[in-house]
Amino acid sequence: MTTKKHVVVVGAGIIGASLAWHLTRQGAAVTVVAAESGGVATPNSFAWINASWGNPEFYYRFRHRSMAEWKRLAAELPGLPLSWCGGLIWDLPPEKLEAFAREHSGWGYGVERVGAEAIKAREPYLATPPDTALLVAEEGAVEPVAASRMMLADAEAHGAKVVTATVNGLLRSGERIAGVVTSSGMIEADHVVLAAGTGSVPLAASAGITLPLEAPPGLIVHSRPFEKRLTGLVMAPGLHMRQTAEGRIVAGSDFGGADPGEDRQAVAAELFSRVRQAISNSDNLAMEFFTVGYRPTPADGMPVIGNGGCEGLYITVMHSGVTLAPLAGLLAAREILTGEEDAALAPFRLSRLL
Repeated sequence: MTTKKHVVVVGAGIIGASLAWHLTRQGAAVTVVAAESGGVATPNSFAWINASWGNPEFYYRFRHRSMAEWKRLAAELPGLPLSWCGGLIWDLPPEKLEAFAREHSGWGYGVERVGAEAIKAREPYLATPPDTALLVAEEGAVEPVAASRMMLADAEAHGAKVVTATVNGLLRSGERIAGVVTSSGMIEADHVVLAAGTGSVPLAASAGITLPLEAPPGLIVHSRPFEKRLTGLVMAPGLHMRQTAEGRIVAGSDFGGADPGEDRQAVAAELFSRVRQAISNSDNLAMEFFTVGYRPTPADGMPVIGNGGCEGLYITVMHSGVTLAPLAGLLAAREILTGEEDAALAPFRLSRLL
């Protein structure tokens, strides 16, 4: 009988959960170690699934492929809290909006120009709808913490272990990484995967690896559950909004949220005031809480996925975790278990940043 490879995944956000799920399904013995189920950055995400503007074509195609992998994952994991609600976009100057539509349409993205009548039919509660916008019907959103926990629970049902603990360091055996040191003790492994967002930086550093990572803060407001007001994603100038399955309006000054400065409460209140102004018939809409997330963003904005420079260590860190989770989990799991490099991941190696 072939012994299963034991893989420790550090982190239980949406990337760590996807890795654990795919590794388990591909035959690994998996231990997930994290202080928080659902992760640290994941609960603070706007949770937009997209291959939208601002990226070179190769990265667009990677993101678009991952959108399809979300559909595959949903078919294999029924009940995943995923909605292909589409999105209206008019948060760019007209010339840039047109350039985005022309470029992405040429790449095969489902961009449609719509006028005031179609916008009103789709989003009747917008207080000041634009005269024109772009509709991308294939975009969607996921409830990220619920999805992460669902993947972890299914991985556990198929033999994975989830350990609630803090990872304090990496175990070495000669020149290779052979496990982790946690607040609950040592765990040996054939492979260790860092999927802990900004928490991956000090762990990588303990192995002599520099992980160039920025962590800009982003404030997102969340309303109390409310009557249906938004059909899909709304990307207006200075205000990105969506409504969750349980009726919460989630909004930021953009999808990543803005730096809240020192007076977070005041910034959140002002942002939520703009949400109420943007949605008609919302007099009773109230903010329940706000979050400030620190987005783990590699220096050039694109993912880091691959061997970390030490045998036995693999790194998966990215800001677009919600969009990329199913594809990153699938391809990384294959690389870890087979030892064969996937050409689709070649642009995302850590070596490009060093």
